[in-house]
Amino acid sequence: MRIDKILEEKGFGSRKTVKRLIQRKVVLVDGEAVTNGSFNVEGRLHQVTVQGAPISGFPHQYVMLNKPAGVVTALTDATCETVLDLINDRDKTEGLYPVGRLDRDTEGLLLLTDNGQLGYQLLIPDKKVSKVYEVTTKEPLETTDIAAFAAGIVFIGGEMCKPAQLEIVDAHRARLSLSEGKFHQVKKMFLAVGKKVVHLKRIAMGPLELDETLPLGSYRSLTQQELQLLKPYFTYKEG
Repeated sequence: MRIDKILEEKGFGSRKTVKRLIQRKVVLVDGEAVTNGSFNVEGRLHQVTVQGAPISGFPHQYVMLNKPAGVVTALTDATCETVLDLINDRDKTEGLYPVGRLDRDTEGLLLLTDNGQLGYQLLIPDKKVSKVYEVTTKEPLETTDIAAFAAGIVFIGGEMCKPAQLEIVDAHRARLSLSEGKFHQVKKMFLAVGKKVVHLKRIAMGPLELDETLPLGSYRSLTQQELQLLKPYFTYKEG
């Protein structure tokens, strides 16, 4: 949550009063003065003080979902089950949204949160947040595919992908790491080298790795350790 909104909710005064507090450099996050009201703060990660007095609370929700195939990455859908439909306690879905998307038939790691600023930081191209996929193909993989992905796959029509790292596990299985999120990108990249993807699963996004003990369709809150891994994506300032 933005630090200025937190201070308003905690009763430190109007937006104008809060702005003055920040300008006076008496609002500290982890011991350092915050100079911008849009600084993103999470109560379980940051220590916040105002004129030396600590304030607490203001937690967000962070949910790791092992998305099954057949479920759409959307808030609502009139014809299909959505990722939010998988959350049993509907009272806890308010404000939750998926960070990025997985195709309907793609499985694996999906982060849901009500912290919009964090979600934005994980998706903007400048951050180059990597996504790792386990891929199974119909046709056998070849060592030449590694070089093709590293050089940057070119789609029909001339659109070029950024270089990606392909690791061949066996004849039909590979791990792919990339930092983009084009529409159906992984499947189209493999088609460009003559391979059809028959199974796709995301196993990592940035520092987050899929909990392999989490059954398909199940979810859990992020651990404190996982939140710590995301901390660099919180501490930013906006104009």
